[in-house]
Parts: sequence; structure tokens; C-alpha cells
Amino acid sequence: MLEVAAGDVEGFFLPERPGPLIQPHIAATGVGRCRADRWPDPRTVVAELPGGNVALRGVPMVLDDLAGLVEAPPEWLPALREADPATAVWPRLISALPATADLPPLRTGVRRLRPGDAPALERLDPAIAWISQTWGGPAGLAASGRARGVFDGEVLASVACVFFVGRQHEDVGIVTDPAFRGRGLSTACAAAVAADIRTRGRTPTWATSPDNTGSRAVAERLGFVHVRDDVLYAVRTPIPGPD
Repeated sequence: MLEVAAGDVEGFFLPERPGPLIQPHIAATGVGRCRADRWPDPRTVVAELPGGNVALRGVPMVLDDLAGLVEAPPEWLPALREADPATAVWPRLISALPATADLPPLRTGVRRLRPGDAPALERLDPAIAWISQTWGGPAGLAASGRARGVFDGEVLASVACVFFVGRQHEDVGIVTDPAFRGRGLSTACAAAVAADIRTRGRTPTWATSPDNTGSRAVAERLGFVHVRDDVLYAVRTPIPGPD
């Protein structure tokens, strides 16, 4: 596989829809990489972000180095299982925030993260440290301008961010330290990020799994509406449990 510019394979990922926005995120942020089976006239394209978020398009082929949570059309499943017979299917629920939904006002204490907040992100509980993966790590997320958080002293109690940047959509990610749950912090931080997305003229989206009742509850409180069911394929990686 040859590394190629994300913009050069944009057509493989159109039209854009709510859900994982991996190739657009690479094109917008410079984080991650795209690969093709040949250049020019590629037949198969791989878009991959740090932490194992992957999107596949084009003619299915067996990729021996593939690992992660893979977004791909269903015709890719036989090739994925040839590469990894233990490939599992992870059901996903995809929602979007209607333009008519009223978001709550900004809660006191919720602020935009700055580059100097990278150490606080580095100290997050390992179970929720995934929140910075699509930005290349804590420093990238802190400097992105697309994260909001609440602090308890020096401790980052909750943080929401744009997990995937798209052309028309931006997908929201949210985590809260177990010690600070039940205080409405997830809802407050996610609301602030969703409001920021709207100011950029894009639609906030939300992806979660059917068993993640906490995430589903936050999305419902903010007015997100289910738009479709989806799946990710777990290739050489375990399916994450609800935070």
C-alpha cells in the first residue's frame, strides 16, 4: 500500500453522512494517514487514525497489517475475516442534532481547553484516555480548539471534544472521570461542544453503542435524534465496553 494525500482520495468517501468521519478528519487536521493499493487510479483505499480508527473503501482486499475498529461497507467483511477470523461486529447507533433542538446555556466552569491543558489530559484515567486519540494525543487535543472541559482543582473532571471533523458534520466525543459522574458534567461539556459546532455551520453528530446507556442518555437530553444503525468491525482488537 502506498501513502497518499487525504484530499486525493476524497471521492471514495462521498457523500458524507453522520458517523465515523475518518478521511475528512485526516484531511482537515493532518492527523493520521491514507493509503492506496496503487497510484494513480487506486482501487482500494485505507484511511487510518492513531488509536485504531480505520475506514476502508473500494475493492475489498485482505490487509495483513490491519488492526482496529474498522468502518467499511458490508462487502468488506469476508476479507476482514480472512485477515482475522475473530473479527467481531460492534453495533452502533448514529444520531444527529436537529437545527431546531435548543441546547442548554453554557454552564459555569465549562471552558475551552488550551495547549497548557495537555498535562491534565495526560492524567486522565486510562479507561477514558481514548478521548484524545483522533488528535494524535493529549497535546493535539489541547491545542485543537475543539475541546471543552470542567476542572476540579487541577483535575480534569470531564471533557468533550470533536472526535471527528467532517466537511458538513462534526462528531462529539465525551468522557467523565468515574469520581465525578452523576453531576451533569458530561451533558454540560457536550452541549458546549455542540454549540461550537453549530457556530461553524456544521451539524453535531453522536455515535454510541446500544449498551452504552449513559452515552445514550446524554445524547437524548441534548436533543440528538437517531438517524441510522451502523456497525464497526473489530479487527485484531477487542470491542470496547461502555465507559
